[in-house]
Amino acid sequence: MAGGDVRHSRQGFSAVEMADVFSREKRSAVMSAIRSSGNKTTELRLVRSMRLAGITGWRRGSRLEGRPDFVFPSEKLAVFVDGCFWHGCSRCYSRPKTNQAFWDDKIRNNRARDSRVDRKLKHLGWRVLRLWEHELRNKRAGFALNRIRRRLAR
Repeated sequence: MAGGDVRHSRQGFSAVEMADVFSREKRSAVMSAIRSSGNKTTELRLVRSMRLAGITGWRRGSRLEGRPDFVFPSEKLAVFVDGCFWHGCSRCYSRPKTNQAFWDDKIRNNRARDSRVDRKLKHLGWRVLRLWEHELRNKRAGFALNRIRRRLAR
């Protein structure tokens, strides 16, 4: 397909497929630079929201299995903020057009690891809450905070 051709995605929206502007090595370096913690669109947004909402008792940087983004030690609640791309969100994930077998395996393995981590933490007596990155955007942040509050109230 030539750069700029329009295709229809599975959501019915048209998308423009473009050739990657980076070489394979540069794309690898760019993707490697994506941090797993401290991302402004995920954890840092939730930090700010929880502070504004008066939700206290959480800690970051836990060494628990799976490295939860937030833990509430006294409540034994582990909170993970899963990136929509990296964890294959059914609402937001769009499979890359190139190297599809690699990405299919990557997302499948990430989801399997998430399940193993959840089971392990539950076995250790922890409750697990997983939030999607898109749940922290704009008006949806209140919904995510309510999910946290409900879990803390149990």
